Amino acid sequence: MRAAVYYETGDPDVFRYEEVPDPVPGPGDLLVDVEAVSIEGGDTLNRRGGELGSVPHIVGYQAAGTVAEVGGDVHSFAPGDRVVTVGLDGSHAERRVVAEAFAWKVPDGLDTQRAACIPVPFGTADDCLFEFGRLQAGETALIHAGAGGVGIAAIQMAKRAGARVLATASSEDRLERLRGLGLDEGINYATHDFVAEARRLTDGRGVDVVVDSVGGTTLQGSLRALAYRGRCVTVGDAGRVRAEHVDISALRPNNQTLSGYFLGAELLLAPRARTMIARHLDEVAGGELQVVVDRVLPLSDAAAAHAYIESRQAFGRVLLVP
Repeated sequence: MRAAVYYETGDPDVFRYEEVPDPVPGPGDLLVDVEAVSIEGGDTLNRRGGELGSVPHIVGYQAAGTVAEVGGDVHSFAPGDRVVTVGLDGSHAERRVVAEAFAWKVPDGLDTQRAACIPVPFGTADDCLFEFGRLQAGETALIHAGAGGVGIAAIQMAKRAGARVLATASSEDRLERLRGLGLDEGINYATHDFVAEARRLTDGRGVDVVVDSVGGTTLQGSLRALAYRGRCVTVGDAGRVRAEHVDISALRPNNQTLSGYFLGAELLLAPRARTMIARHLDEVAGGELQVVVDRVLPLSDAAAAHAYIESRQAFGRVLLVP
């Protein structure tokens, strides 16, 4: 099979498009012919500086396609099923192997490309808002990186839950487009201090829940933007700079909470997360939630796709098609 691989981490130009051996499924695995790869934020971070599970390495969390083969212990899937899959790596290829527990059937009426965009961002958004953020109707949520996959999912879910929705983005154009998805107030972080704006927009009170996928110095600002008993969930480092030190001295006197979140752990340890993602697949198929695709590129252009994402121009998902 062909795959986008690299031999060392670094900038997008480390990618090579090469012939590599087909993966071999074990007893509890599916072998999937990949038809669409949704590039996740973690994919670019891993390419930039993650561990190499093999050399050459195939990066990538999320992809959808058709089951080609199942292991002897697999009972929920059969060859020919359309599925969306997640894994620690291996999505940037014509074929991937995943465990049965990390695959979902694609509902009728949902095309494969949109299905490829759902489990990681929608599952992450749901858990950050509700399982860990405990967002309630009438509260205010601040969602960073509103034009990204998690951001677009979280804006829709928070609005649907009856919350007031604030989000950050790098341009007025992006913020305007987010209004159609449920955004109430946008904050252009390129021109405004988001903490000051969040407090201004809440008459000084602050926000009840922050979904922070940016990290770095932004995470400290997220804590400063919290209202009394506010909850901040840190879910990533899209800013590509980790926060070495975070001052949490204000949390205790204000009864505030800072939580970390990783979807992979929930999928391993909490069966409800798998059911939650299946529900979102049905909701997108039924038009209750939207997937936004910015552009679709061939798998051979993985370097260009990663560079485009890192330029911060994308609005929604960037897909690769083998």
